[in-house]
Amino acid sequence: MAHRVTWLETGQAFEAQADEPVLSAALRCSVELQHDCRFGGCGTCRVKLVEGRVEYDELPMGLSEEEAEAGYALLCQARACSDLVISAEPLQGCSPPTRLLACVTEVCALADDVTHLRLELPDDSLQFRPGQYMNVLLEDGSHRSFSMASRPQGAVVDFHVRRIDGGRFTDHAVRALQVGDALEVELPLGGFHLHTQDYRPLVMMATGTGLAPLKSMLESLMDDPDCPPVSLYWGARTEADLYLDAEIRTWGERLYEFRYEPVLSRASAGWAGRRGHVQDAVLQDVQDLGECAFYLCGSPAMIADARAALIARGADPDFIYTDSFLFQHEPATA
Repeated sequence: MAHRVTWLETGQAFEAQADEPVLSAALRCSVELQHDCRFGGCGTCRVKLVEGRVEYDELPMGLSEEEAEAGYALLCQARACSDLVISAEPLQGCSPPTRLLACVTEVCALADDVTHLRLELPDDSLQFRPGQYMNVLLEDGSHRSFSMASRPQGAVVDFHVRRIDGGRFTDHAVRALQVGDALEVELPLGGFHLHTQDYRPLVMMATGTGLAPLKSMLESLMDDPDCPPVSLYWGARTEADLYLDAEIRTWGERLYEFRYEPVLSRASAGWAGRRGHVQDAVLQDVQDLGECAFYLCGSPAMIADARAALIARGADPDFIYTDSFLFQHEPATA
């Protein structure tokens, strides 16, 4: 049996079979709802159910029980049980995903396991939203995804590439890259982006290289007279993993009421800063969660725990934006 699904913001409608994910039906009908991972981990395809009911084989990791009870759904896993009316923000202000050859202009170490990669694109008119990502296309037809770590600025784009042991791209190809090499890429991609229309204080949480898209967002707010108060909480294991610590400490000169809190889970005895999990530090510091907009990026475990805790403490799910880094690490010899 098929059910009619209507996208409230655009007026688009399509039919979804009862045994298929709603997102699959939308894409089959050329309805471009925001999505990324397609297996319930990232939360990008989250929508508000205005009318109707959905079901899952099991609740996906990218959706908390509190969000489901409040009427939210992840369309990549949800199956329609009735006709649906869904509410989701259309992604505007960026170019359609485009494949092109980019030129490597810089490749250097930021830390033992993080590489700074800078690319120059052949088309300086390509527009992306701070927070989006690109795919590096590999010869075997697979790809690797990396968030832009710089604000939109013409044809130059920066990335933070974490080495994954055995990674076909990050552990082998990146080491061999030279200035002048070409990489086939596709961008811009993803629905994680800065929502400037929220007019709320921003609380940003990252683990590891989840810092990259938040850096892009914060750079886009620098010297902006409408910049809201911003807090950045960056979780890492040890002091050596805080690969941009010194630079971040200067951002307060160009951001309004900027607060930076690095949080270490395996700090040395000499560490004088915060310890533990990054989400716990936020819950300790931020009193009125319902007034803030939250951006979470990094490990799926952090995001799932942080989102559930924020909602339980009064944060509005409409203003919690997430990007879960799901690492790809097939052996190079596969």
